[in-house]
Amino acid sequence: MRVLIACEESGVVRRAFEASGHKAWSNDLIPCSDGSRWHLQMDCLQAIDLFEWDLIIMHPPCTHLAVSGNRWYGRGTPGEQQRAEALRWTSNLWEKAKSVCSRVAMENPVGVLPHAIGPATQYIQPWEFGHPETKKTGLWLHGLPALVPTDVMPPPHANRVWR
Repeated sequence: MRVLIACEESGVVRRAFEASGHKAWSNDLIPCSDGSRWHLQMDCLQAIDLFEWDLIIMHPPCTHLAVSGNRWYGRGTPGEQQRAEALRWTSNLWEKAKSVCSRVAMENPVGVLPHAIGPATQYIQPWEFGHPETKKTGLWLHGLPALVPTDVMPPPHANRVWR
C-alpha cells in the first residue's frame, strides 16, 4: 500500500505505517525532523500528484481553523482574512485528495472547518485510545470506516472535584 501523510514533518505517522509493512511518505514544506529519505519536502497539493496513492492522511495546520483561535481569527478580528484563506486552502486540499484517491482521512481539532467542507465524520478523544488527555479532534473520512475506540480510559475530567 502506498501512503501519503500530508502536513507531517515529524515522520511519526509515516514510521507507524512503515512498521506495518506499507510504503509511506511524509510530506511538509519543511525538512523532516527524523532525516528520512521518505519525506517529500514540497506543497502537499503537489505531493498528491506525484504517485497513485492508496491512502492519503492529512494533518492541515489548525492555527487559523481551531475554535481556540477565535479571539485572533474570528469575525471582526484582524486575523479574519487569514482564517478565510486557511478555510479555502484546506477545503481545496480535501477536495483534491478525494478526487485522486479512494481513501482519504483528514484530522483537525474542533473548529470552523465544518463550515467549509461539512461536518466531521466523527470526533475522537485521546482517552478513547489509551492516552490520558482530552483533545476533541474531528476526522473527515472518505472511503474509510470510522475509528473504533481501542483502549477507553476514564476521561481525565471524570475524577475532577468541582467546587
